[in-house]
Amino acid sequence: MKDNENFVTIFDSNFLPQGIALYSSLEKTLTKFTLWVICIDAECNKILNSLNKPHIKTIELSTVETPELLRVKKERSRAEYCWTLSPFAPKFVFDHDANVTRVTYVDADTFFLRNPYAIYKEFEDAKKPILISEHAYAPEYDQSALSGKYCIQFMIFQRNESEKVRKWWEIQCIKWCFNRFEDGKFGDQKYLDDWLELFPDDVHVLNDKELLLAPWNASRFPYTNAVMYHFHGVRLLKNNRVNIGNYLLPRVLVENVYKKYIEHINNAIETLIKVGYKYKPQQKSSFSQFFKSGISVLHNNIKL
Repeated sequence: MKDNENFVTIFDSNFLPQGIALYSSLEKTLTKFTLWVICIDAECNKILNSLNKPHIKTIELSTVETPELLRVKKERSRAEYCWTLSPFAPKFVFDHDANVTRVTYVDADTFFLRNPYAIYKEFEDAKKPILISEHAYAPEYDQSALSGKYCIQFMIFQRNESEKVRKWWEIQCIKWCFNRFEDGKFGDQKYLDDWLELFPDDVHVLNDKELLLAPWNASRFPYTNAVMYHFHGVRLLKNNRVNIGNYLLPRVLVENVYKKYIEHINNAIETLIKVGYKYKPQQKSSFSQFFKSGISVLHNNIKL
């Protein structure tokens, strides 16, 4: 690994608790790093700068939006527009700091459980400018045909050498990036299915599937080997409750990983409130799995 790894993520003010939880996980697992945040709205940028976190650098979206982005922004939802921005994220960082030689895109709802050295070691040994990873679905949740074989959650881009692939992805996302399945496409993600065929010399797929885990493969791999967990579907509700998603999760994972994450979310909210953040529910209540204050389970939709 480099002395100072650069990460980039994208979120708005409503997703600040997850973003700060991600940051806190990096603080616990790395001694030196920079987390670049592409702030979708001005409030997100203002609050992050108010926190004065030593390893956060913000990029306010309005300062980097291209005419093409502004054109498609009008026809896409906020989520779809954030997906459209995915291929732009590494370029925004490279353009902001000429000293950054590689950057890792991570989703804002990811959380590092331990140092990611093993991933970077594999990336460097592969000697290719881009690293991606598979969804590695458990059989009962396999959505490869619709959502794609590969996941956007963690992607490494090397400056200059990755530009051919990144630019191709950017062009595709400008043309079409929507939250629906259409003609073999889905959001920003399904495009990655073509990369190994189009760019075999440029893209490396992470071999060790257990290093990056998510709820869709929680029944397939033990969490103990994971470097990073993707808390897809976790949403904050009113009355201090948290929806932890629709997947059946092993009880040991809930006890040892989800509870830890919710504690970080709670700490993040407390930190954010001190600088003027106003808590807003991210989702209405639904019949899924819930935590409430005190981290107690309200529903029994958990594999025991």
